[in-house]
Amino acid sequence: MTKSAAGAILTVTLAAVSLTKASPPTAVYVDPLLYDIVGENYTNWRNSSAVGFNPTNTPPPFIQVFDPSFLEITGSSATIRAIASNPGYAFAHEAPIYVPDLNVVFFSNLGGGPLAYNSWYNNSVVSMINMTEVDMALASTTGDVNVQIHALDLPDTVQMADGGTGPYKGDLLFVTAGRALLPPSVVRVNPNPPHNATVLLDNFLGRQFNSLDDVKVLPGTDIIYFTDPISGWYGDFRPEPMLPSQVYRFDPSTGQVRVVADQFGFPNGIAFTPDGKTAFVTDTSTAGGTHQTFPATIYQYDVDPSTQAFENRRVFAYADSGSPDGIQLDSKGNVYAGCGDGTNVWNSEGTLIGKFYINSTSAQLIFTKSGLVILSGTVMYLANIQAQGMNLITL
Repeated sequence: MTKSAAGAILTVTLAAVSLTKASPPTAVYVDPLLYDIVGENYTNWRNSSAVGFNPTNTPPPFIQVFDPSFLEITGSSATIRAIASNPGYAFAHEAPIYVPDLNVVFFSNLGGGPLAYNSWYNNSVVSMINMTEVDMALASTTGDVNVQIHALDLPDTVQMADGGTGPYKGDLLFVTAGRALLPPSVVRVNPNPPHNATVLLDNFLGRQFNSLDDVKVLPGTDIIYFTDPISGWYGDFRPEPMLPSQVYRFDPSTGQVRVVADQFGFPNGIAFTPDGKTAFVTDTSTAGGTHQTFPATIYQYDVDPSTQAFENRRVFAYADSGSPDGIQLDSKGNVYAGCGDGTNVWNSEGTLIGKFYINSTSAQLIFTKSGLVILSGTVMYLANIQAQGMNLITL
């Protein structure tokens, strides 16, 4: 490869697609044909999955386009702007739930590293941000904003909220990782004060779960699915695990709970297609880039129409930066996952079509009326895209 050809990799713009599609102002096009071969003299090899792929050296945050179809998701005026931040406190990392009637996003700080201040002795904090206030603040400026968040005073039965979905029959549905000898659980929380909580499940036939991580409801039903990795033991706030890392199905109407998928290193995020026929589970075994030969993979399954078990496991996608954590789908079936460099987006066939590139770990995300809210520990972002998330409400 010539020097000029190698340099072209670093200077690609959206000119290649601007003739046919209007591009957002912060979008940068990375043409796969220009980096499929970099040559023996290439010097920017990524020797760690913790380093994001940014061949244009564009300052983050920005919209990184790998396929023109991504522009149908973003629309022509999408931006990525910070809506809340606190450099000394990782307040937003897990369990985002959007309640449309309140126009509020709820979330947890569990797993945000040392700046989250969770431990064997300290519970996580569930907070909320009002998206109406966010919209008003963004309308007053073209830059970032810092809207106040509000912490919830939850009962002690909610220990280390790690995953969330809903609204579920009017409530927030959390799975908790447990803390110390306090058990992980599936719990409903009233989104309105006094935020009373009702535990639905806290054991598997008399055995404590390891650390429940993420949760979704099978569309068209009230059946709850959740993942159970060893994150609490890994994070030094839970004892040694006593069960394999698995995915469970829980029917609150009968109390029946059973395993529907196994053979994971670290099962994390979970999601379904809008029709409920296909499931996705992320495996974050790479643990932030320290075990680079372990899975950083999204697995896809068929959902058996009669047993509702997961079948026909196959690789849907592999994340090139960090590990895929939380996962959501839009109404068109595109798959979004929080990864090591931001939120990555694949089409329904598993092709990476774009990223909301923030150059730091984005563990979770949630669709709102205002756009896509991205959780990144010390910062929350909003990408005001035109794609709509699938309906997560269970009546």
